[in-house]
Amino acid sequence: MLYASVLDMIGNTPLVDISAMSPNPRVSIYAKLEGQNPTGSVKDRIAKYMIEDAERTGRLQPGQAILEPTSGNTGIALAMIGRLKGHPVTVVMPDAVSSERVELLKAFGAEIIYSEGNLGTNGSVQKALEVSAQHPDWFMPFQYENPENPHAHYETTAPEIIRDLPNLDAFVSGLGTGGTLTGVGRRLKEYNPAIRIIAAAPHPGDMVQGLRALEDGYIPPVFDDSVLDGRIVVDSATSFRVAKDLTHKTGVFGGISGGAAVRAAQRTAERMESGKVVCLLADGGWKYLSSGLWSRDYDDIREAVEEKMWW
Repeated sequence: MLYASVLDMIGNTPLVDISAMSPNPRVSIYAKLEGQNPTGSVKDRIAKYMIEDAERTGRLQPGQAILEPTSGNTGIALAMIGRLKGHPVTVVMPDAVSSERVELLKAFGAEIIYSEGNLGTNGSVQKALEVSAQHPDWFMPFQYENPENPHAHYETTAPEIIRDLPNLDAFVSGLGTGGTLTGVGRRLKEYNPAIRIIAAAPHPGDMVQGLRALEDGYIPPVFDDSVLDGRIVVDSATSFRVAKDLTHKTGVFGGISGGAAVRAAQRTAERMESGKVVCLLADGGWKYLSSGLWSRDYDDIREAVEEKMWW
């Protein structure tokens, strides 16, 4: 297939049957593989929408610098798109992220300001706001408050799911900014109010890369919890284990947050009599190879990974 630009490759990701992971033979599970986007994550969708909306409305001028707090994936997506459109990009992210994310940001020419890793993404948000005050001429899309975040999923992710699996019964996604759950949830509820929307969330205080526990204090304004039918908490060890199982049983090489999403999908399937569950895998496992997860036992790497943000 011929594309005029790499930006045209964003979206229309595969929906793959991973029912080998289902604990209920009467419930099928399907994975939306967002790692197939150009920079390898679901965040390509929102980065494109936020930048193009800002350009249309005049809030982002030609050559203007972009600043964004991120746990990695949004920053990488903004760095790629900013590079193509002539915007220098600076990201603020925790110093406990995987090395692959740092290298990808550098590959696209982004500048990195580190926040304290133990503060998670809340710390990067606070530091980015401080940097923004020092550089009022920089544009900050601010995914946590930007309505284009859920709008991107309302307009693209959800319609793709409906197109590919019109008779789905439940949708499961990790809880990060809340944009995916909000945008997809709203569109799916309009399509069929009976579809259940389930969030996969980490334990409070877990080192999480891309996901957040609402109990940790900051609830992103873009997140509309009224779309949720349930929230399933998954610990880091389980997320690692399920991500590894997913690779071995289905060949799908998903990231650590994908392990959490699949586990939440499994628990959803356990509670259903029959039906179809879609879970969204936000990125691919190749961004986490430095964890040693796929080549070693979790007990052997536990101490090292507990100091990092992995999902």
